Amino acid sequence: MTPGLSALQVSGSSPLVTAVIAIAVALLASSLIAVAIRSRAGKLREGPDGADEIQAPPGIELSATGPTIVHFSAVWCGPCASVRRVVDQVSAGQPDVAHIEVDIDANPDAARALSVLSLPTTFIFDATGRQAYRVSGVPKAADLRTALQEIG
Repeated sequence: MTPGLSALQVSGSSPLVTAVIAIAVALLASSLIAVAIRSRAGKLREGPDGADEIQAPPGIELSATGPTIVHFSAVWCGPCASVRRVVDQVSAGQPDVAHIEVDIDANPDAARALSVLSLPTTFIFDATGRQAYRVSGVPKAADLRTALQEIG
């Protein structure tokens, strides 16, 4: 290798080939990071002190007869209207599925208790109040239906 060439540049290759390889490596790395982050969507995280079960905070009245979909929103949140439509679509025709929308500005304690850091954030709690599903952003109707079926 001649002095002044980058570590990525292969002997005899042009700077253009080196740049293309560097870009390809950067794209691959960012894609792997995105896949790792997205793979956590909808999966439960451990609760405080390593507890596996996260309960609904006080002030959120869940259904005692079936699952409850809880989504955090705000008046200023544009995507929150989309969540409302998706949740209404999923819960339509399912009388045992309750739907609660929590305004994060009006109820910051509930958001803090559930570690809601971005809007919209949607949860599904079972009839015992145990968290069964969580996703940030606008959920897919199919994902909500699957989570509800798994609760049984």
